[in-house]
Amino acid sequence: MAKKRILLKLGSNTLTKETNHISRGKIEDIGIQIAALQEEYEFIIVSSGAIAAAKQFVKLENQDKDVFVKQALASIGQPHLMRIYHESFSDLGLLISQCLLSYSDFEKEQSKVNIVNTINVLVKNSYIPIINENDTVATDEIQFGDNDKLAALTAVLLKVDILIIATNTNGIYTKASLNNTVPETISLVTDLKVLENEIGDSKSSHGTGGMQSKIEAAAIAKAGNVETWIVNGLEDNFILNALKNEIPFTQII
Repeated sequence: MAKKRILLKLGSNTLTKETNHISRGKIEDIGIQIAALQEEYEFIIVSSGAIAAAKQFVKLENQDKDVFVKQALASIGQPHLMRIYHESFSDLGLLISQCLLSYSDFEKEQSKVNIVNTINVLVKNSYIPIINENDTVATDEIQFGDNDKLAALTAVLLKVDILIIATNTNGIYTKASLNNTVPETISLVTDLKVLENEIGDSKSSHGTGGMQSKIEAAAIAKAGNVETWIVNGLEDNFILNALKNEIPFTQII
């Protein structure tokens, strides 16, 4: 039986567990889950976190204002981020590879063919591709989106079965429940227009996205016949528990 393919998008808030540094414990938690599921599923990861990784080691001037400084931080942080993935995953017998993409890659047919062929070879040989935006040449996700859109475009291109977007909430909450301070998760969505009316415009503390960017990503995925799950990545075993339907999350089909 062919394995199902999951694209797992990990934002900065998930990877830092809402602190000021990358959490090795969270990356290990993700690796343990992938190892437990590798007989049934193959994984592709779209990972933010390069800038957060760099901030653990360096301080550059005007880092919160100047996009070029953020690009420089991404350049510094990317190898540190990959090292943490490598060390955490290799202890579990998992192999990783790095893929840096930009939006222009999705505008050229030959580039798209190359992405699909390369990643399929990696996955076939039991490597987990870890994708990030090529931040030294592109600024789209630094400025807005925290890799949500990149994850959706990649999910459609690679014909994955599920796009799991890890965030810091139990999916998308109803607006009414937020007003009552008892969040209620919208579990199943078939009409994104309905969802648009329920969300706020808050951004995450480390990332540049928010629920708006996740809904825009889900719209891209939906148009490409890929279902999206918005899951609380701060919880341990969030992938396993979502697959077993043991936690609240939002499923967009």
